[in-house]
Amino acid sequence: MAYLVTGGAGFIGSRLARRLLDRGETVVILDNFNNYYDPALKRRNIAWLGRHPQLTMIEGDIRDRDTAETLFNQHEITHIAHMAAMPGVRASIKQAHLYWDVNLTGSTTLLEAAMRMADIQGIVLASTSSVYGETQNIPFVETDAADRPLAAYPASKRAMEMMGHTYFNLYKVPVTALRFFNIYGPMGRPDMMPLKLMEAAFSGKQIKLFNGGDIRRDWTYIDDAVDGVLAALDRPLGYAVINIGLGKPILLTDFVEIIEELTGREINKITVPTPLSDPPITYCDNTRAQQLLGFDPQVPLREGLQRTWEWFREDETGSRLIRTAPDA
Repeated sequence: MAYLVTGGAGFIGSRLARRLLDRGETVVILDNFNNYYDPALKRRNIAWLGRHPQLTMIEGDIRDRDTAETLFNQHEITHIAHMAAMPGVRASIKQAHLYWDVNLTGSTTLLEAAMRMADIQGIVLASTSSVYGETQNIPFVETDAADRPLAAYPASKRAMEMMGHTYFNLYKVPVTALRFFNIYGPMGRPDMMPLKLMEAAFSGKQIKLFNGGDIRRDWTYIDDAVDGVLAALDRPLGYAVINIGLGKPILLTDFVEIIEELTGREINKITVPTPLSDPPITYCDNTRAQQLLGFDPQVPLREGLQRTWEWFREDETGSRLIRTAPDA
């Protein structure tokens, strides 16, 4: 019995792998260390996991059939946490083919090999709140059609969810798609707003605020998000789509003020128009997660940002890499 964590060198995947190892599971990580952001950050995550007798690291791509087939031949995989993806809404605008190739074709390649070659007891797919797109239903609830995506990234993730249902229908393997809402925390992705703001506070670099900061986002701390993934792995539900988020959206202007207070630094801000790819709000209705997974997020935003800032300030290697990251 082993857990496959695709994208296990990434932000969410590496934290999930750690929690699985801590509870005694056998874990196989598959990651291609792509350059969406500095691969050194992902290798740092693997180093953070350390050498462990129940951990296997495989460097490979979910789109490669030979890699997938070899993996399932050599390891007795029973559960899949599919965290691998090409992330980023705005980055997908001019790279639609790449996002479709990785997030749908790659996911299908992985799932097809799993169905043919392994005795899978459950699959969790990492989706995104971005699938809600141009919805009028606030807060975002899973019964929404989610059929008006604003960019290639959410379109590819919505298609992946639908393919997950296809495999559940054909093979009766439980599949749960988790729609993550703005995950943040220590050792997070450098393209996400919390670390971009902290980098700007630290370096004096100019930061762009969409619509003067008059947009709202529902930020979810990494530990709470991983709790949701573990609960989904442990509770097969047939086919389910579930929001994973705090349920407390905040204005970007207020978010910036918190970081300025925490860092003791004023951020150099300019106002720019909101891209067509970005909704004015993300707002999680997590009722279904509470009912089906026992999801109960524990970390308020200010506390989570405090933990993140302390890490950013104290972790020399990570903070140096983040400070030198290019603009998203």
